[in-house]
Formats: sequence, structure tokens, C-alpha cells
Amino acid sequence: MRPRLTHLDRRGLPTMVDVSDKPETVRTAVAEARIRLTPRVVRALRRPGRSGKGDPLAVSIVAGIQAAKKTHDLIPLCHPIRIESIHIDPVRSGRTLSFRVTCRTRDRTGIEMEALTGAALAALAFYDMVKSVDRGLVIDRIRLLRKSGGKSGPFAAK
Repeated sequence: MRPRLTHLDRRGLPTMVDVSDKPETVRTAVAEARIRLTPRVVRALRRPGRSGKGDPLAVSIVAGIQAAKKTHDLIPLCHPIRIESIHIDPVRSGRTLSFRVTCRTRDRTGIEMEALTGAALAALAFYDMVKSVDRGLVIDRIRLLRKSGGKSGPFAAK
């Protein structure tokens, strides 16, 4: 059987998947978004005060959490789910900053989109916080790293 797009009905029109008969299970997803920092931004981050808007990392973490909680408002066919926890870990390696987002729920549908949305918006908020120093930052590699739970089983990125 060929994989199909679950958010399209038999006529090819958008539909929200019916999850009413699915059992609630514990589901976890980890996603990341990566930002390539410029030397100017790296230097600016070393200075006290960092930004007139506040601490770029702290603001980015809060933005990522807020975004994950609002995923169903941002992505049209996502179900509103009960998110039990959201953890955002900013990881810096040289001139790369990654926001790794772990989301967990006990629900009828997956939590991958919440983790991905949290990672993407954390990166966008970071960009907003430091764009006065350099607008040349590149956000890339927004991806799902791993997931567990649910009918489709575990997934781990290669």
C-alpha cells in the first residue's frame, strides 16, 4: 500500500484527521532549528547587556515555548493537544546555535509539529533579538530529530 497524505479526503480537499477512536498514549518529540552566527553576533553576545530587548537566549526560549503551545492556531490542520512539558535547550558549537525542543504529551495524536514549531520560532525570536547587530544570520536545518509513541512508532533522524 502506498503512503497517502492523511490531511486530504478522497476528493483531494483538506480535512482534519479524525483521531476520536485512537487511544491516548505518551508521545515525545525532539526537534531542532539551527542558526549560523556571524562573527559580529558572536562578539556582541560576549558583551554585557547583550540587547536593548533583553537576553536573546532567554527571550528565544520563552518565544519557542509560546509557539509550541499555539501550534494548532498556526498550522491549520493540527489538533489542539495537551502539552505536558516543553523543554528548550540552546546548544552552541562554534558559530552555530541550535535550539533543541523536547515536547511531551499523553494524547491521541503526535506532538512533532509542536516541537518543530517551537524550534523554528525560538530561532526566529533569536534573529529578531540580534538583527540590529547583523541581519546576515542564516536559519536552517529545522528538522525532527526523534519521536516516540503513537501508531507509527519511533523515528530517529539519520
